[in-house]
Amino acid sequence: MENKLERNEQNNFMDTFVKTDNVLNDMCNIIESSREAAYKAVNVALVQRNWLIGYRIAEEELKGENRSEYGLQVIKKLSKELTNRYGKGYDRGTLYRCEKFYKTFPEIVASLRQQSRGILSWTHYRTLLQVNDKEARDWYEKEAIEQTWSVRTLQRNISSQYYYRMLHTQKKKLVENEMKELTSQDQNEKLEFIKNPVVAEFLGFSQNTDFTESDLEKSILSNLQKFLMELGKGYAFVARQQHIHTEKQDYYIDLVFYNYILKCFVLIDLKTEKITHQDVGQMDMYIKMYDEIKRSEGDNPTLGIVLCSDTDEDIARYSVMHGNEQLFASKYKLYLPTKEELKAEIETQKAMFYLQQQDSKNNIE
Repeated sequence: MENKLERNEQNNFMDTFVKTDNVLNDMCNIIESSREAAYKAVNVALVQRNWLIGYRIAEEELKGENRSEYGLQVIKKLSKELTNRYGKGYDRGTLYRCEKFYKTFPEIVASLRQQSRGILSWTHYRTLLQVNDKEARDWYEKEAIEQTWSVRTLQRNISSQYYYRMLHTQKKKLVENEMKELTSQDQNEKLEFIKNPVVAEFLGFSQNTDFTESDLEKSILSNLQKFLMELGKGYAFVARQQHIHTEKQDYYIDLVFYNYILKCFVLIDLKTEKITHQDVGQMDMYIKMYDEIKRSEGDNPTLGIVLCSDTDEDIARYSVMHGNEQLFASKYKLYLPTKEELKAEIETQKAMFYLQQQDSKNNIE
């Protein structure tokens, strides 16, 4: 016998609940519906907050005679004060994007007041800000809403010029089917919202980055952290799984140190497969971002180390931005563990991890 609950304006997901004879299915539907309702509520609040932040910055900017320069100073000051008060999530890049969001989507808040269905997330809108062509941007927004594209799907379609390919092709269905096939895995990512660090920062939660590490990687990184600290060569621990976000993607640097003898940051990234040129390129991006954001006057250029947990000749690669090779050769090497030391340490920790796993298995049996 079906029994639909009475309408509750504050809990829209209750409107659609229908009791069936299968209690497990009912529980799953309740849980998934409540998650979706919470997701929509957070989405709307986050988008509204960032639009209003952008609006307020733009209004403040109008007070200065040299509006551009005054705006830069306003954002710089606000970023510092908000970070001190609320923690992560209010860096200058985010505040710039909020202002751009307000100027690019001036009517978004009005539409949000009228409807709560079919609204994209802040991360979707942040991705749409990459598109300068208004017609293309409007088309991507419409398609993302109607086809419920994930953020990854939207980013892939923007990067692959999907709009322009659809505009000029005579075989639209063929292009569309190819897109759906290429993005099918991205569309099935049910934890995308939970993993989103922007949402975690908005809600004031500390980020849970366990999903970025396997148990083996966690074990290796924990012991590498201890190994470097015990080298006695000036390493001070800064962060683990440090979050860096760009307009296109979120990244996590496995380990960050500051070497007070070398006077530079040292970034470490661990890979589970053979090191590729793309891995080194990604580390170069981390180094560039660190030099621009974190490096202070008197600091030497940032150094990166890419490690491989799979036994391979490329167990470790040191990375420095072009032009700093001489500094690496003359000074950095004196305070860094050798490739052989790093390889031995990783292999030792792998062996210990496997022994521990075997012991745990035997104890269970």
